[in-house]
Amino acid sequence: MVTVSEQYEAYPYPARDPEDEKKRLITGSPSFPPEIDHFIFGGQRDWSQPIRILVAGGGTGDALIQMATILRDQGKPADFTYLDLSTASREIAEARAKIRNLDNITFVSGSLLDAPELGSFDYIDCCGVLHHLPDPSAGFRALRAALAPGGGMGMMVYAPYGRSGVYPLQDAFAKLYEGLSPQARLAKAKPLVKALSKGHPLAANVNLNDHEQSDAGFYDLLMHGQDRPYTVRELIDELDAADWQLMSFTPPAQYDLSHITDVPEGMDAVTQMELAEKLHGFIKVHVAYVVPKGDERQLPDPSNLDLVPVLRGIAPVKLAQAIAKGRKIPISAGAVKKELELPKQAAPVIAQLNGKRTLREAAQAAKVAEFNLLGFWGKTSRSLTDWGLLTYSSVLR
Repeated sequence: MVTVSEQYEAYPYPARDPEDEKKRLITGSPSFPPEIDHFIFGGQRDWSQPIRILVAGGGTGDALIQMATILRDQGKPADFTYLDLSTASREIAEARAKIRNLDNITFVSGSLLDAPELGSFDYIDCCGVLHHLPDPSAGFRALRAALAPGGGMGMMVYAPYGRSGVYPLQDAFAKLYEGLSPQARLAKAKPLVKALSKGHPLAANVNLNDHEQSDAGFYDLLMHGQDRPYTVRELIDELDAADWQLMSFTPPAQYDLSHITDVPEGMDAVTQMELAEKLHGFIKVHVAYVVPKGDERQLPDPSNLDLVPVLRGIAPVKLAQAIAKGRKIPISAGAVKKELELPKQAAPVIAQLNGKRTLREAAQAAKVAEFNLLGFWGKTSRSLTDWGLLTYSSVLR
């Protein structure tokens, strides 16, 4: 079997060219800083205070570069530790950081299980790694041991239903190409995948295209030697056993059964999310924010006018214009297509959301009385936060 370490030395993942840092910044979830603040710190972190961040299994550096660049550009003090087994991946991440002149990163080659030896961290990013460990439970426990009091983790693990067709091919290729190098395995597998019948689960799976993007993407998706997905319930149980608890999946609406059908009276939250996953069928990864088990932290309260609303992926003025005209707002999450209908009264306030103003300041700039604001903002906020279009954070302030 090709080991995980051998795979990522041959095919660092995701495939990245450091020179691209000169023309674009890759952003995403988890670990977009306003999202971190929203889900881990209730939208109220004091960003003038330094934050210590571990990127556990940093790969070629997407999460690292995203966080370090945004926090540096906003003048927020931060210290980063990158940890990964692959020296080839680390070299790419280091090259990307060098091009962006990011000098607050310590690069460490090693196992995610070594995380507690590196100190205590206020925030941990672990994206696409735990499901590749020989013992994922040990990984969840190691990261919990590396977390500072009051901190949390943003994570991603694979989900089974949206990855239909992947695991039969992984198993077949492992048996067919035992003893071959990664390069030889890839060369033999690609023609077979290209020739799959239209009825094969992978060929019919519209959720996946990694194998079409790069050799690294093909190998990581279809030839990985160590890969296990998690259903919602399996992940919740894994977190519980390692002393974690879920704050939220994102986008939350993707796991909200009430967006799909009527919810039976008395059904518990985990069962509701479990059924939403099954009814959707397209979820290929779970992106989640977690904190220590027993922590009583709460998500942001939209009635708190001192919070800073941050829109994501949509221009405030354009959104406000559409709302004022009574237009429904088209959104998509995975395979879900939906139109949001937002209160017209929200339009002038939304036009003032520049990521720096508090909700109170936005209302004042829009000449909207606070009493009136509280009458419509709760619904507006819920609609936008549910679909990942709005978070609360002062990180850009």
